[in-house]
Amino acid sequence: MFYFLSKTLDFLLMPFSIVLLLLLFSLIIRKQTYSQRAVLIALVTLYLISNGYLVSRAYNWWEHEPKNINSLQQTYDVGVVLTGGMISVPSLKVDHPGLGNHADRFMQAYLLYKAGKIRKILISGRDHPDKMAKNLGDGQQAAALLAQWGVAPGDIILEGTSRNTRENAVNSATVLKSRFPAGKYLLITSAFHLRRAQGCFEKAGIATDTFPADIYGGDFAPSVKQLLVPDPEVVGYSHLLWHEWIGYMVYKLVGYC
Repeated sequence: MFYFLSKTLDFLLMPFSIVLLLLLFSLIIRKQTYSQRAVLIALVTLYLISNGYLVSRAYNWWEHEPKNINSLQQTYDVGVVLTGGMISVPSLKVDHPGLGNHADRFMQAYLLYKAGKIRKILISGRDHPDKMAKNLGDGQQAAALLAQWGVAPGDIILEGTSRNTRENAVNSATVLKSRFPAGKYLLITSAFHLRRAQGCFEKAGIATDTFPADIYGGDFAPSVKQLLVPDPEVVGYSHLLWHEWIGYMVYKLVGYC
């Protein structure tokens, strides 16, 4: 039930959904003043979520700051990677994977492993059943690539049942407590997702250090174009961050993180 309700709430509270609802309201409401206000709010919302400067600053505020691999002062028993958009599979007939939008998650795990900062890699998360049946799931294909790149297959652990961050934490905790009790763990996921993910692992009884991947903010000075000109490509990044904010607040309310 929680999974269904969270997805429904997620859809209704997304910026673009709000814009569409406001425009629909403006068409059906009879009072012109309310109609004009709805259109104005919709236009302002569209501008805000397409402004590259504002969205970049929002990511800077929310994301965990980048870390250098050499800054890690210890070797971790397990690096935990959370799946979701790491692999692109356009068809069930393909014989090779593509890299997804969040492939940097397992790329950072690979670099950490090669640098001797993590001993094992636990990949947590499930994919569509049809993909899983053909070993084309997000975690399955990431694991296959890691093995091809030189990670020992025995050092890769797949947890393929989790549908969301809460389940990632609970199911990973079961594996970690069973196989690596009293181990040291490094949580690797997108920088915008680390607050919620780390909170979930703490609630599941697993203390982790974090290593951010897939960073969308940055310390580069904004251009005039970013400040003034709406960019439709930025809307997707706005949606991603807003989705995370909603998820974080819901998880806080129900005590998951």
